[in-house]
Amino acid sequence: MSYYALDAWWWPFVFILIAGWLATDIWRWLGVIVGNRLQEGSLALTWVRAMATSLIAGIIAKLILQPTGSLADFDIYLRVLAVATGFLMFLMAGKRIAVGILVALLVLLVGDWGLNFRILTRLW
Repeated sequence: MSYYALDAWWWPFVFILIAGWLATDIWRWLGVIVGNRLQEGSLALTWVRAMATSLIAGIIAKLILQPTGSLADFDIYLRVLAVATGFLMFLMAGKRIAVGILVALLVLLVGDWGLNFRILTRLW
């Protein structure tokens, strides 16, 4: 059966639900089963953490250097300043994620305000 097999309004939702579940849930269960057998400091778990960290770092770098949407309207120096300030405040606040995100957002908004609402006027 293919995606185009049914012409019902609900079929795309069911297809996404099933495909999304199969694509992610199987790997989650395998992770739980295999993860319970690994030692905390094992080489395999260290490798998994390194891969996860590098993927997140790559996504953040792409958002800063090649953003899409409204973030692309901000100058690169403002994006870098927001990330650096947010990260610094994240560390200073005892590694609280919400603090880092809010400070970075505030730097973007204040920077936009300092540039005469160049971006905010396009969003409204």
